Amino acid sequence: MERNVAVLTGADRGLGFALCAGLLEAGWQVFAGRYIPEWPELDDLKTAFPNQLTLIPLDVSSEASVRAAVELVKADAPRVDLLINDAGINLRTYEQAIRAGQDYADIRRMYDVNAVGPLRVVEAFLPLMDNSAIKRLGFVSSEAGSIARSRRSAWYGYCMSKAALNMAVSILFNDLHPQGFTFRLYHPGWIRSYMRGVKSTVGDMEPEEAAIPALAFFLSGLEGQPPADPPYDEDRLALRDWQGQEWPW
Repeated sequence: MERNVAVLTGADRGLGFALCAGLLEAGWQVFAGRYIPEWPELDDLKTAFPNQLTLIPLDVSSEASVRAAVELVKADAPRVDLLINDAGINLRTYEQAIRAGQDYADIRRMYDVNAVGPLRVVEAFLPLMDNSAIKRLGFVSSEAGSIARSRRSAWYGYCMSKAALNMAVSILFNDLHPQGFTFRLYHPGWIRSYMRGVKSTVGDMEPEEAAIPALAFFLSGLEGQPPADPPYDEDRLALRDWQGQEWPW
């Protein structure tokens, strides 16, 4: 039986790694975008799933890296059924209030990875996704991108980058949904993850816990998978969280 094919960015650790493991356990063929080659967890996962997992170098902020990743996938798979954009960063100046001064290089870096990166990846992989009957696009966003529920007095770069991501996905939806693509835009909750380079000691969930509802949402409605809870209207883009609640733009 032919396996479904997924590409996942930001798979080195945290939520991305846990999503990768979940897809493999569900029987998918997975191409895992790897940004930190010295980080060992993906190698261990490759040992456990040698025939299902392919590791591909991927820096979503580099067009050349993204294009090279497409060629690696194309060499092994005729199509991509599911693309999950998980790669994201939150750099050291994220808490700086405006009077404290901003590191604009950090802000540009967050914007390039968190907002423009997924756009690069989607554009590059579209020809392979056109060959799929599934055509599912998934994006890990954040409550930080919700303008209507904004409560912070800092976090400029991160919040702006996630709001920009949401807008990018909205435009992609308008463009690609009529062509048969389905979308999942997701806020995973407060995870003890590696967004700032080292694992956070605060948060509500471990990545492995957070990946369970996340993967259920990303796969919801596909053949053999239960529908989203509550039901998801494929003709209307919505940002949902790990509890199934919808967030305003």
